[in-house]
Amino acid sequence: MSETPFSVAEADGVAHIQFARPQAANSMTMAFWRQFPEAVRRLDGAGKTRALVISGQGKHFCSGMDLSVFQSAELQAVNAAVDREAFVETILELQRALSVVEEARFPVIAAVQGACIGAGLDLVAACDLRFAQADAYFRIEEINIGMMADVGSLQRLPHKLPDAILREMAFTGASLSAARARECGFVNDLADDPIAQALAVAAEIARRAPVAVAGSKRALNFARDHSVAEALEQAALLQGGIWEPKDIAAAIEARKTKSPAKFADLKPRR
Repeated sequence: MSETPFSVAEADGVAHIQFARPQAANSMTMAFWRQFPEAVRRLDGAGKTRALVISGQGKHFCSGMDLSVFQSAELQAVNAAVDREAFVETILELQRALSVVEEARFPVIAAVQGACIGAGLDLVAACDLRFAQADAYFRIEEINIGMMADVGSLQRLPHKLPDAILREMAFTGASLSAARARECGFVNDLADDPIAQALAVAAEIARRAPVAVAGSKRALNFARDHSVAEALEQAALLQGGIWEPKDIAAAIEARKTKSPAKFADLKPRR
């Protein structure tokens, strides 16, 4: 448990969280589930991060939940009703640990190589953008070990993958290649160095007005879960709250002069 599950770096508005357990294919121990949401909330709360890249060291991006998590007392004791109630709360806590990716005010970009399976896919499904090496693959691993996926893939991927392809993955545990994922629109692009590409896109995002980017993410997430009419009304109300003439003027001037615009960071969360 003392092992550090990931590293965190930040420069020029771009943060980088990198899995740091390549010897274990970057599997997610309980330390990850406790520390990851804290790290993302800390970056989001400070208001200085404008984009976040998530990557993994070594051959594989992430092999999913570490087996030690399945052996924990919380997931083994399910006999009495009070045990099952606690079991449900444990699952909800794991879900919340990844939902911070969607809740963050900045875009989150995944850079994937090798395996991205199980809870690793749950995490990537919550990201805004995905870049992958040609050898990368995605798999709903839970069905292969006798359980239903329950931390996000079955809920988020219906918005990102064709229904039949997702159902085949969910029912058979079949892998989705990076090339096929690119064809389906799940992966933005294939790259020899997905981390470098993800960081480059993150830097591009960081040059935009943070309030406008945060508003765009909020609007997109709302539109995904609501009707067009509801989303249009939300966009009008949201625009009324984030309209910033200074940012618009700075962006226009930067375009004219072909120089980078300077925008204020978001305010820290209270």
